Amino acid sequence: MLRLTWVQPEDLLGHELRQARLDGREPSRIEERWRAAGGPDAPERAGASAHRVSRYLRLLAEDLLDELADLPSRLADDEPTELSAIRAACPDWPTAQLSGTPGPLAYEASWLGRAIGCLLGRPVGKLPLEAVRALGRAAGNWPLSGYFTARGVPAELLDVYPWDRRPAATSLAENIDGMPAAGDLDHPLLGLLLLQRHGKGFSTTDVARLWLEELPPGRTSSAERLAYRNLLTGVEPPHTARYRNPFREWTGALVRADVHGWTNPGDPAAAADQAYRDAVLTHTANGVYAAMFTAATLAAAATGDHDVHTCLRVGRSVVPHRSRLAHAVDHAVQLAASRADFDTVVDELHARHFPAHHWMHALPNTALLAAALTHSDGDFTGSVRRAVAGGLVTGSAGASAGSVAGLLAGSPAALPEHWRAPLKNRLATAVADFDGTGFDTLAHLTHLEANRP
Repeated sequence: MLRLTWVQPEDLLGHELRQARLDGREPSRIEERWRAAGGPDAPERAGASAHRVSRYLRLLAEDLLDELADLPSRLADDEPTELSAIRAACPDWPTAQLSGTPGPLAYEASWLGRAIGCLLGRPVGKLPLEAVRALGRAAGNWPLSGYFTARGVPAELLDVYPWDRRPAATSLAENIDGMPAAGDLDHPLLGLLLLQRHGKGFSTTDVARLWLEELPPGRTSSAERLAYRNLLTGVEPPHTARYRNPFREWTGALVRADVHGWTNPGDPAAAADQAYRDAVLTHTANGVYAAMFTAATLAAAATGDHDVHTCLRVGRSVVPHRSRLAHAVDHAVQLAASRADFDTVVDELHARHFPAHHWMHALPNTALLAAALTHSDGDFTGSVRRAVAGGLVTGSAGASAGSVAGLLAGSPAALPEHWRAPLKNRLATAVADFDGTGFDTLAHLTHLEANRP
């Protein structure tokens, strides 16, 4: 039996009920109808539930998804998705600074940092926090000082907490042979291809067209898969982000933001604008802000003139002041600055954000990113290991932290050899034009786009 992940209406409904409460709508009556009909909860960590439901329940789920979309939100004024309204809600919207473009070595360090952080988090990508900690400690690798390994880990622990099966074959320390294909690298590569074809003035429709031409649909998940489905059924961007898409505030747009920051050094507003046009294909409100925050942070880091704390403040300046993401980032930065032990920071972040949020939601993951970078003072190893140790979307969190910290480091030589060497300057990807490319080549291509008028 094929249960296609992230698209079954009966699975989407539970996620939309949770999302409705988060974004200020009241779904109780709709939820009562779903429960009365025998509707199941959303799967917590898988993309699809294990069993089919009746045709009646599937049709009911479709109707209720549409009803939920029509509910008014009490947060609408504080959390707009239109760019002009986002700017108006940001009292400290940044201005461009005169700055040179980083050299290829800085871009190479950032690409490598993204890959290293992703690779570190991949084997534990679907495991809860307690499993991440237990597997690291069992191998004598906590705090994380190297890639996860099965060496020394008791079989009975792996019976309880098995590695994420597919990544484990290529991402445990004993198995790494170059950078394996991963969505956390595929999407920045697509962003680079987007700029090569359309320049910095690309439109959201250009993003959609590129996906249809270059991104295999099976390589998408959550919000990206639903937007892809919507495109194939004739839904136009940016409505692709809203139509029956309960994942519109998850982390997918954040993952795509790096190239927009890299190519706008010293101009965080331009970086945020590019990230916005990319993000609204799939995301709304806080899902979009997370991408803008990341792009603006990287644009500040690319100048080479700021420490990580200044870069994070610049990123925060493009997030609407009264939004949930703004409050989450502010809290995370304050928490990280006031606690000596990062495990304590993580515990407090989990206590604040769960169970209200799904573990793939942008709010807790962006908060974790800000906390990891703050607590480590931008140090590369400290940043990636803290982001992964947060036990959320481990590969994506590690990738984003590694990208920022790598750019701040300024050169591949500044990244510890034991992180870099297993990647062998070789990347596999579903984006055919880049399969087998070296990180040095990607750095030169990024440098060209950053200097393109």
